[in-house]
Amino acid sequence: MSINATYTSLVAVGDSFTEGMSDQLPDGSYRGWADLLAARLATRAPGFRYANLAVRGKLIEQIVREQVGPAAKMGADVVTLVGGLNDTLRPKCDMGRVRGLLEEAVETLAPSCKQLVLMRSPGRQGPVFDRFRPRMEALFACIDELAARHGALVIDLYGSAALGDQRMWGVDRLHL
Repeated sequence: MSINATYTSLVAVGDSFTEGMSDQLPDGSYRGWADLLAARLATRAPGFRYANLAVRGKLIEQIVREQVGPAAKMGADVVTLVGGLNDTLRPKCDMGRVRGLLEEAVETLAPSCKQLVLMRSPGRQGPVFDRFRPRMEALFACIDELAARHGALVIDLYGSAALGDQRMWGVDRLHL
């Protein structure tokens, strides 16, 4: 995303990836990618406003029910939405339901902001993740389709070669 000096606010919604889990500071607080993006945008816009509504462990239904409405009401210039991956890791994941909820989220958030940003979460290698890869790819196809339909920006971390480096990951091997 190019930094636009006219962006005066950012709202981030999602799960642990957006909350910043595994990016722990010495004082025990977390500072994730959304916090870093907000700090960078704030240097260019006096009075910048930022809210990170993301909470670890949330499934897409919880994100939609608890975070999307409040985020849309904030009228931020930029809204980020990262969700659905926790759902894909569950044994009884209903991808049709995940897709419908993601669509609901995007249809609510896109008209509420100048720029909606969606993300293809980073992928991992190995037998456990290989088992879930078809669901992850279905999720990312849905994200791409919704972004194209609603003019959202997609950040593709799934295809990032740099994130294949084991040193980039937390001890749980789920978070960066």
